[in-house]
Amino acid sequence: MSSLKADFDELRERIKHGRELGHASFEPIFYLVFPPEQILDVKRQTPAWLSKLHQDHWDVHVFSIAEHLWALLKSDPFWSICVTQDKSDPLDWRRSNKALADIISTGNGLLGKLEEALAALEGQANALVLVTDLEALHPFLRIGAIESQLQGKFHVPTVFLYPGVRTGKTRLRFLGFYPEDGNYRSVHVGG
Repeated sequence: MSSLKADFDELRERIKHGRELGHASFEPIFYLVFPPEQILDVKRQTPAWLSKLHQDHWDVHVFSIAEHLWALLKSDPFWSICVTQDKSDPLDWRRSNKALADIISTGNGLLGKLEEALAALEGQANALVLVTDLEALHPFLRIGAIESQLQGKFHVPTVFLYPGVRTGKTRLRFLGFYPEDGNYRSVHVGG
């Protein structure tokens, strides 16, 4: 099994050289795949990785899934109703998760926020988006669904720190227990 350091160094090289034209896509989308048990190690190493990307002359913009999810939930007009309902029946996880997933995925939800972040950087030669905290999507969404809906909108290199298992060249298992998904149009490093 490769180390996080070696995988990140390989990722940096791949970003520098860009994407190869292939049958799936030519958008500059990269996944650093790591076992879910290394989530804390990745969080500890992320500041050093940001520094290395800056040394490589990238203007890095961090998009934290966790921060954006929390902001979406807190600003939703139905948030207080969700909290009240959850207090009335705290063990009804299905209802709570469905309500939260609806807030996250409707209107200008998470997809819209990532799309806005990408659009704001279009045309900036050294811009790079680093998407962190993907584990916060569980149990609401998987990033593959978001990636596919944003096809054609990745104009700057975008790196996803992906906790999961790589099961082939384009197949991933989010968090190691979701079903295998082969609909990614990205370069995968590690895993």
